[in-house]
Amino acid sequence: MSTTLLSSPLQGFTDFRFRNAFQKYFGGIDTFYSPYIRLNGKMEIKPAYEKDILQKNNDTLTVIPQIMTNDADEFLFVANYVQSLGYNELNWNLGCPYPMVVNRCMGSGLISDAKRIDAILHRVHEESDIIVSMKMRMGYDHNEEILSVFPVLEKYPLKNVAIHARIGKQLYKGGVDLDGFECCLAACPHKLYYNGDITTVASFKSLQERFPSIDHWMIGRGLIADPFLPQMIKSNTTVYPKNRIEVFSKFHDTLFSEFEQSLSGAKHITLKMLHYWEYFATAFSNTNKIVKKIKKANTIAAYDQAVREILETEYELN
Repeated sequence: MSTTLLSSPLQGFTDFRFRNAFQKYFGGIDTFYSPYIRLNGKMEIKPAYEKDILQKNNDTLTVIPQIMTNDADEFLFVANYVQSLGYNELNWNLGCPYPMVVNRCMGSGLISDAKRIDAILHRVHEESDIIVSMKMRMGYDHNEEILSVFPVLEKYPLKNVAIHARIGKQLYKGGVDLDGFECCLAACPHKLYYNGDITTVASFKSLQERFPSIDHWMIGRGLIADPFLPQMIKSNTTVYPKNRIEVFSKFHDTLFSEFEQSLSGAKHITLKMLHYWEYFATAFSNTNKIVKKIKKANTIAAYDQAVREILETEYELN
C-alpha cells in the first residue's frame, strides 16, 4: 500500500513561506493544508488569507484551503472565493481545540452539534459544487461525540475525514486515543486519514502496523519539530543525512529572510522565530538551553549569533 503524507495546518506556522521553504529543502509531503480562513461574520477575505493561498505563492505545491466556520453563508462565500482562485476542494476545520474557538461553537466545539453540521453540509452541497473534506477531533468533552456525527456525514459525498485522535479539551496534552480512533475506523462511512503524534519514523511504523488500512497520514507539530521526518518516512530510514545541519541552516535562513521581509521590527521577527525554535529545538541536543538562548536574543544580530552558536554546537556533537 502506498503512503501519502499530508501537512496538517498549524495557524501561525505553516503558511506559504514555511511551505515553500520546507518543500525546497526537505520534501516528502504530498499535500499541504493551508491554515484556516475565518471570516467572523464579515463577508470579506483578509489580505493575509488571500496571500497565503494565491496560486502564485504556491506554484510548486499541492495545497488545499481550509475554513473555520459554523455558518453556511460563510462556508459558501469562502467556497466561491477559493474556486475563483482555481481550487476545487475546501477542508472544514472541526478540530481546533482552543477555547476562543470552541466557546464560539467552532472547531472541536461544533462536533457535539450534529444538527448544525447537517444543516451546513446540506446547504453547501445544494448550492455549491465544491469538494468538501473534514478535519476533526473525536469530540470536545469525550471521544464518543464524533460517533453521533458519522450518520450525518454519511448523507454527503465527502472526499475524506481526517481525525486527530484526541478530544478538544486535551489541547495537545496527553497521548492520542488509538482505541477511540479504531472505533471511528469501524463506524465512519468515509475514507479516514490519521492525524496525531507522528513525531518519529518509529512512531509512524507503530501506527501503520496498528492501522494497516490507513494510507493517508497527517503530520502536524512533528513536521515543524523535525522537517526531515516526512522524507525519512518515505525512504524508510531512521538515518539523518550527513549534511543535516547544513540543510537545516539553509532552510532556517530562507524562512528567516521571508519573515524579515514581511514583518516589521526586530522584536516581531525574533518572536516569530522563537515560536518555531520551540519546535525546532526538540530535535536538537540541549532543548531547554536552545530555547533560552533564542529568548534572550532581542536584536537581529544577537539572534543571528545565537543561531550560529546553536548550529555549530550541534554540528560538533554530530
